[in-house]
Amino acid sequence: MKRITLLLVFMAAAVFANAQYQFEIEMIPCTAVKDQQRTGTCWSFSTTSFLEAEIMRLGGPQLDLGDMYSVYHIYHEKAVNYVLRQGKANFSQGALAHDVMRVFEIYGAVPESAYDGRKKPGEAYNHSEFSAGMKGFLDGVIQARRPSPYWQEAFTGIVQAYMNEPPATFVFDGREYTPNSFSEMLPINPDDYVRITSFSHHPFYQPFILEIPDNFSNAAYINLPLDEFMSIVDHALAQGFTISWDGDVGEKGFSQKESLAVLPVDPNREDLFTKPGKEEEVTQQNRQEAFESYRTTDDHLMHVVGTAKDQQGTKYYVIKNSWGLEGPDEGYLNMSEAFFRMKTVAILVHKDAIPEDIMQKMLGRQEE
Repeated sequence: MKRITLLLVFMAAAVFANAQYQFEIEMIPCTAVKDQQRTGTCWSFSTTSFLEAEIMRLGGPQLDLGDMYSVYHIYHEKAVNYVLRQGKANFSQGALAHDVMRVFEIYGAVPESAYDGRKKPGEAYNHSEFSAGMKGFLDGVIQARRPSPYWQEAFTGIVQAYMNEPPATFVFDGREYTPNSFSEMLPINPDDYVRITSFSHHPFYQPFILEIPDNFSNAAYINLPLDEFMSIVDHALAQGFTISWDGDVGEKGFSQKESLAVLPVDPNREDLFTKPGKEEEVTQQNRQEAFESYRTTDDHLMHVVGTAKDQQGTKYYVIKNSWGLEGPDEGYLNMSEAFFRMKTVAILVHKDAIPEDIMQKMLGRQEE
């Protein structure tokens, strides 16, 4: 009997030693998780989710906006950029958060019910062949050396072979809209949103064009020291603002299947996703080194919708992904502060989410 008791105690201790992560979570209201499926359009899904949350925060309705509406228009803008630059630019499925804001400002917005980008109802998204076809055609136009006035019409034909043309008008809640009249009735002003990053190869508190392949539109980002960058993130979430996140998910410590992203000192430890452990200390310097060595690249965009703490008191950020309901948290994941500090490339946030003292520094240096 004594041996059995000791065995039970040992087993209980072993279970406790390998306990799963336990989180206390605080979330900001957001819309349901979606699935980008076999496309490289995370930038649209994440930023559209961000816009949906912003509309709610600003007193508007809970909406399901059409993610593929931005994709349709940005594919055309990327094509023009690629041809005018004679192929010396990036053409792929990727783009960034500010491209969604540009579409909202110029082309408006539509609800998902009016446009979902599918040729057939319910079919899965798959832009692999589509993307290869677009680029092959554009490369042919460039190699011909004298682009005709018809190539854009031909390119549109390729796009519309894979995606329906967006509607000129549609009915929503019993009222007819155009995409522009629909966006105009929403409480979103694209000028209110600020792009922010943190890298030391440019002066702090000043804007610079972020050197990442998907920044085809050459958008400038305000550059801040890392600690001030993170203070904006924490202040924004504490005040009920969500954040559009751009960064790297290529580390071993990132797993949507486990709904977790951590930056362990030892990424090969066996209990990586079952027990909190020591993480890397992230500084401005090693963050910069990771960016310049391509350890950190711009490869995914997601939506930051809350904060969390594990059983050891470590801070995490609640992230809404666009890979469907994968993982125990059904499309959400908890990203440790260390991972966030190292692997975030940039954020997009409402200007009112920036602490006043940091905003004054940003404005002061830009005016010099």
